[in-house]
Amino acid sequence: IQRSATDVAFRCFLQLGAWEPLPDPSSLCVFRGRLGHEGFRTVFDRLIGMSREQGLVKDRLRIKDASHVIANIAVPSTLALVAQIRDQLLAAVEPFDAIRTAGERINVELIRDRSAGQAAEQRLVARVTHLREILAWVDELRPPPDADDNQAWAALIDRRRLAHKILADQENPEAGDRTLSVVDPEARRSKHGQWYDGYLLDISMDADSELITQINVLAANGDEAADALELVRREEQAHGNDVQVLSIDGVGFNGPVLRELEDPQGLALNTIVPPPKEPPVNTFKPDDFVEDREQGHVQCPAGQTSRYRERDQRDHGWVYRFKRTICDGCPLLGQCMSHPPRGTFGKTIRKNDYEAEYRRARQRATMAEYAAVRAEHPKVERKLGEVLNRHGGRRARYWGGYKVLIQELMAGFATNVKRLVRLQCAPRAAWNCGT
Repeated sequence: IQRSATDVAFRCFLQLGAWEPLPDPSSLCVFRGRLGHEGFRTVFDRLIGMSREQGLVKDRLRIKDASHVIANIAVPSTLALVAQIRDQLLAAVEPFDAIRTAGERINVELIRDRSAGQAAEQRLVARVTHLREILAWVDELRPPPDADDNQAWAALIDRRRLAHKILADQENPEAGDRTLSVVDPEARRSKHGQWYDGYLLDISMDADSELITQINVLAANGDEAADALELVRREEQAHGNDVQVLSIDGVGFNGPVLRELEDPQGLALNTIVPPPKEPPVNTFKPDDFVEDREQGHVQCPAGQTSRYRERDQRDHGWVYRFKRTICDGCPLLGQCMSHPPRGTFGKTIRKNDYEAEYRRARQRATMAEYAAVRAEHPKVERKLGEVLNRHGGRRARYWGGYKVLIQELMAGFATNVKRLVRLQCAPRAAWNCGT
């Protein structure tokens, strides 16, 4: 808009006359807020619907992949983070109790003076304790009569919820899912090649037309494997189609996800996923142990039975343990364990609930269809690179997951329009499709 005030070429591009008034720069922001992320998704889906009507998008194969999006934040220290949410909480609660808020701000100054020169850990303890005291008071506030429509109260509830989350992060530092910023509290830290702070852009692409059929944005530590279900379901709900095959990288070697993807009563997808390499094993394998789920025991190749079992950490199967006294005198010990048993227990065997799905994925990886599909998989990596590097998708412009989703939907829409024009012009390329 600024350039259009002085540059005739920009006015021509916007189809504005020399003396026509320029749009207000905030119009696009207002339009974005009015349309919302669901509106942008509807526009995105409509373009794919038009492509399906033209016979460009097929249901033969979807290729899924994800990459990182860097959040538009400067990650503060823990000390600064606690101070920021404290100040925001006080600003939000001031309309409801100005006198108490003023008193707490005096306490802030007193704590700052008393802790000056102390170690960072001591200063953090003092600020966390004060934030906890403020929250105890804020939690007891009664909502106003117009709480449902009161924007100030809604802002207070939002800041209170975030303050509780930040306190929980301090009390359970090993729990993960830590809040990084009060500016963009949905951004998370994860590793994608290297550590980064932000989000995860996840897309599925039609292998034939190379059009992006669905887009989603997750927190950086989101479940990329499970999002495959969301992408396929969203597309099929939007267009009423039935995707046949899904290609996903190694993250898709996930039992619960594979079961849902391949469920004949559900999505019924033929899933192509590279299985991890299995280390060579010179001892008995889990398949050599006969399990009776109903009776709750497992029998080893030597005929011994163990009823001691517990669920594994991910709750994906049972872990059975044999007593050491049983294993010590077993004639098959050398074939069962690489080293003599130590401690209370001998052989430990894990029976996975999703072994059938894993076995099917490994078997499929030996077929010619697998090699053909995996040869097409790099297409989605190039498409992701186009969205992220050529259309500004790599760095988040906005704060909040739904706004970042809007940004990526716009970038994906632009990428699809370019591809759609190429596909429509391809038959006429010889005589200049631009005329």
